[in-house]
Amino acid sequence: MPPKKVTIATVDIEVKEGDALAEQADVLVLKHAQALYGVDALVVDALRTAGRNIQLPEPWGACLEDSLPAIKASRLLFIGVPPLLEFGYREIRTFALHAIATLAEKLPKTRHVLLTVHGPGYGLDEIEAFEAELAGLVDAVRAGNYPEALQRITIIEFDSRRAKRLAKTLVGLFPEHTISKTGASDQPASAKTIERLRAAGNASDEKARVFVAMPFKDEMYDTYYYGIEKPVKAAGLLCERADLTTFTGDVLEWVRSRIRSAHLVVADLTDANPNVYLEVGYAWGVGIPTVLVVKSTDHLKFDVRGQRCLVYKKIKELEDLLTVELKRLHIDT
Repeated sequence: MPPKKVTIATVDIEVKEGDALAEQADVLVLKHAQALYGVDALVVDALRTAGRNIQLPEPWGACLEDSLPAIKASRLLFIGVPPLLEFGYREIRTFALHAIATLAEKLPKTRHVLLTVHGPGYGLDEIEAFEAELAGLVDAVRAGNYPEALQRITIIEFDSRRAKRLAKTLVGLFPEHTISKTGASDQPASAKTIERLRAAGNASDEKARVFVAMPFKDEMYDTYYYGIEKPVKAAGLLCERADLTTFTGDVLEWVRSRIRSAHLVVADLTDANPNVYLEVGYAWGVGIPTVLVVKSTDHLKFDVRGQRCLVYKKIKELEDLLTVELKRLHIDT
């Protein structure tokens, strides 16, 4: 008798620190946000250097390419998405779903899919963006719209600190590191996981948000993630900021739109960065409540010296001050 065929009822899922170009997989999934950024740009540059004149996809189109020796994944799948200024949480969820569904159609023998993280690099809430991407993957798997041979999905992140935070989030949602396939008898996801993934992307724009005005530079990494983001997330709010160096086009309109729709702006005036002052002035102009923080009042310019400001020396002090301030403001989550 022939051996009985064993059906794998789950897909393994993991977050891994590393270089997307050096990670082996059947397919590396990349986005094309109608311009090139980060890993997407590196891959396209490598293809064009090798003489490959590829036609990158329009929004929600797809382009499947053979890889190069310098890229360990065997195939490359580009998914077209809207321009980065329009690529929010809902679009991230759709992107992930569309990627797996496209592979189901074009490469059904795919066993291992590799993706990168989208959103945090240009300022979206890190956890909300990650959960939206996870939700899109789950949507595809649970609906049965995945490659028939699919066994593993890897989300790779170059930043070791971000990789650890996202891995912790993944364990909180899927302790067994598996997604049940459609028709599987066991459904390990908890009610909490189901609710969080139901809302991620779909309801993200309805959640209360804090926009953080501060420079994107290495020396302020801990200030943002521990002094500001930590109390903001503990209060149940999304935490966003804008890296002005990432975008092409009218970045200021994106910043203005995120400020207009925010429930609160937190601005770190340390070092008197002119972009931060511009964002504070706009927030005041459109009537968005603003919390000013600074390491020393010596950094304050004349136009804010009469304003209430939270002065901190250590990051833990900033966390504590902002925790109290958020409770005082009673922002509705």
